[in-house]
Amino acid sequence: MSQCSSRALTLLSSVFGACGLLLVGIAVSTDYWLYMEEGTVLPQNQTTEVKMALHAGLWRVCFFAGREKGRCVASEYFLEPEINLVTENTENILKTVRTATPFPMVSLFLVFTAFVISNIGHIRPQRTILAFVSGIFFILSGLSLVVGLVLYISSINDEVMNRPSSSEQYFHYRYGWSFAFAASSFLLKEGAGVMSVYLFTKRYAEEEMYRPHPAFYRPRLSDCSDYSGQFLQPEAWRRGRSPSDISSDVSIQMTQNYPPAIKYPDHLHISTSPC
Repeated sequence: MSQCSSRALTLLSSVFGACGLLLVGIAVSTDYWLYMEEGTVLPQNQTTEVKMALHAGLWRVCFFAGREKGRCVASEYFLEPEINLVTENTENILKTVRTATPFPMVSLFLVFTAFVISNIGHIRPQRTILAFVSGIFFILSGLSLVVGLVLYISSINDEVMNRPSSSEQYFHYRYGWSFAFAASSFLLKEGAGVMSVYLFTKRYAEEEMYRPHPAFYRPRLSDCSDYSGQFLQPEAWRRGRSPSDISSDVSIQMTQNYPPAIKYPDHLHISTSPC
């Protein structure tokens, strides 16, 4: 059951990490984070006339209605004089959201690093620490992304609240699917990080469970042995007796069975033991 649970965590963390990396990569590279539309309200029949409509990403702004219809420009050049943006607030929105751009990029780098470390840890599960490191990188990637999303939303809300109200003009905005991909990526990366850390705890607990306890070893206390100070295995782990040990026991028994007359005197016994 424990092995099955570890395999499930390994599979889920890999899937969540891969999906999070894919979604944030798509979100960063596409231009559908924000849709904005501006126009005027005609007093005769209360209909609206679109003056400008665009969709913007982190790197580019594309117009799909108005005088600039069909034109896409890089975000750092969208304030060129020939591009006709209707109001100053729209320009401010496109300018302030650029402050959130570094955080998704940092998140993309962190999740890529976490994904690589996580796969190395799955290939070599004996290196338990890799699961923990990848989990931390996944979590940091998600936190970096959510900081960028909060800055992105707050900058837009501040400009919309400061926008002057007028009965003759209207303004609509909504978040696009690129923004939704980024938000979904945050959830996936946090899930992958939590599962990776939990997988680390399970692997570490299994290593501790199968590791022999220090009480299973006992020191050799004889000072006369060349192997004194080393640790021996318990009695149950000792190997079978070798033929040399058996022959030594037989010779000792034969010596003990000799008559006392042929035994060597004790004072002639010469000991070579250092003890």
